[in-house]
Amino acid sequence: MSAPARPPVDQRMLRILYFEDLHVGMRETMMKTVMDSDVVGFARLSGDDNPIHLCDVYAAQSRFGQRIAHGLYTASLISAVLGTRLPGPGAVYRSQSLTFHAPVTIGDVVTVVVEVTELIAKGRKVRLSCEALVDGTAVLDGEAIVSVPSRPQVDSATDTPA
Repeated sequence: MSAPARPPVDQRMLRILYFEDLHVGMRETMMKTVMDSDVVGFARLSGDDNPIHLCDVYAAQSRFGQRIAHGLYTASLISAVLGTRLPGPGAVYRSQSLTFHAPVTIGDVVTVVVEVTELIAKGRKVRLSCEALVDGTAVLDGEAIVSVPSRPQVDSATDTPA
């Protein structure tokens, strides 16, 4: 008999923010260097094997002159921030708008910034501005709306969730 599987994430290490913990102006930033393996992996995962992302010879003849990362790969970095940092675990996407301004190339360091711009009590929704930058220049921006869990009620007599 094998030992029980360990959860992939130690919940004691998670920073859980509930709707009541959030306020307008909260910001979170994440930096990620785009690697060849990220682009190839995203192509495999998504099924988008456009040669602009995967073929050096093809991409060299394009208007970009080199391979570029998938736009939605860059956008997925926003999802990483929303799901792990701000608001964090428990946040669920409701919508996301995106505007792409410039390509992201392999080796670029992408800085993703999200900021709480509105708290909507009905449905515990949070509106966030989202931006991805390379060398200080916006390559992508948009807005996300996520639902966030409410803080669990605690029974004061037993100090356990009600």
